[in-house]
Amino acid sequence: MAEAVPAEALLERLVSAIRTAVGPEAILEASVGPHLGPAPLLVVPPERLRAVLAFLRDEPAFRFDFLNTLHGIDRPPDRMEVFYYLQSMESGHAVALKVVVPREDPRLPSVADLYPAADWQEREAYDHFGLHFEGHPNLRRILLPDDWVGHPLRKDYAPHDEGV
Repeated sequence: MAEAVPAEALLERLVSAIRTAVGPEAILEASVGPHLGPAPLLVVPPERLRAVLAFLRDEPAFRFDFLNTLHGIDRPPDRMEVFYYLQSMESGHAVALKVVVPREDPRLPSVADLYPAADWQEREAYDHFGLHFEGHPNLRRILLPDDWVGHPLRKDYAPHDEGV
């Protein structure tokens, strides 16, 4: 395993490298957050998500080759957030990415072809939050029945049963 790098130093290296390789607009905000321990948190626009993730995975200086998890958060009244937690199996470093999408039309690109572990995690986020991962090979419910109405982790979800 590579030598540990303080989160602030890793953040600076990541931001500089991504802005050089992907473009200055690829990072909207950058900070060190409590995600996966103190780790860099990068806010990325949806249209740059795939390019940033491919760079983080393939760039020899980083090799973030493991998608630990992804999840959605409903932030009424107008937005939803999707977090991606990556780890380098070589260095042990971690980074979190956040993508903000409009609540009324929560669409972002699928990354299941870049990180196969995203396949079922994107389906779960679709099932629970109604997040649409464009280009997903099989975007359908994974936990709830196909005839389920709504997305139960949205804050405006109203159960359709009358109880027992």
